[in-house]
Amino acid sequence: MEKYVVGIDIGGQSTKLGIVDARGNILCQSVISSLQTRLDDFLDDLTRALEELIAKAGGKELIRGIGVGAPNGNYYKSSIEFAPNLKWGYDDSGNPMIIQLGKILSDRIGVPVAVTNDANAAAQGEMTYGVARGMKNFIMITLGTGVGSGIVINGQVLYGHDGFAGELGHTIAVRGGRPCNCGRVGCLETYTSAIGVARTAREFLANSEAPSLLRELDPERISSKDIYEAAEKGDALAVEIFEYTGKILGQSLADFVAFSAPEAIVLFGGLTKARKYIEEPILRHMNDNLLNIWKNKIRLEFSQLKDSDAAILGASALAWEL
Repeated sequence: MEKYVVGIDIGGQSTKLGIVDARGNILCQSVISSLQTRLDDFLDDLTRALEELIAKAGGKELIRGIGVGAPNGNYYKSSIEFAPNLKWGYDDSGNPMIIQLGKILSDRIGVPVAVTNDANAAAQGEMTYGVARGMKNFIMITLGTGVGSGIVINGQVLYGHDGFAGELGHTIAVRGGRPCNCGRVGCLETYTSAIGVARTAREFLANSEAPSLLRELDPERISSKDIYEAAEKGDALAVEIFEYTGKILGQSLADFVAFSAPEAIVLFGGLTKARKYIEEPILRHMNDNLLNIWKNKIRLEFSQLKDSDAAILGASALAWEL
């Protein structure tokens, strides 16, 4: 009897889950919101979605295990720890929590569960099924609600001694810059996540009188999608916003290259839809800031997998090891 696994990708806005077979085919999948403000509400929604999906696949006896990719997921402890972008990750006093997600889900569903960082899961999926197939050394950068990263060295995902290696979204991109949800100031995430790009737009609109389609929108509700759509209509300010974003990201990527000498850097996530506006500035500013030994040698790749597939497939790979 063929066995299946479940892959779950928990993001700041939504959580995607899918049933995966041994050949890497996603047989069925679904999505729920991640915007609940209470942990119990999120867990109840996730449990219902899992039970429905597992029933559709033929029942729990066919499921070998569940793999979860989540912000601040700890591979060693199968926990989520102090995740700033999960609204349900805070206690009643507003402090981020340690959530023993693996144990909670295993107790609820009745199958083993493993948890890892969402970007590490995406890196695993990309290495197995995507543009990084065959690569032994690369860095995965996920550009979504936050900025995550998965570092692969000699074909192995880097976890570090405590399970949290590779929090590149929380390296300092601008000293004395924007406050970050993590409590630090100037993190890369505050500039190159979808939320960060929207913050850039508000700053540009406030500090310039240049005409822009974005001025027709409520500044507090501007999204990265709005900026992309304006750029597509020839809006010069929107294009400038993406140029600035590419500059910040490219400079940071040059620093990342220095510690692992990757063959390529793979970009994944919603912001990559703006590839035509960010690719050239990222490459230009990365190469301008690289040591000569790496100039024009590091490839910039964009994931070809569907938004949900790389993370679901990467997370599901954990479950085969259970």
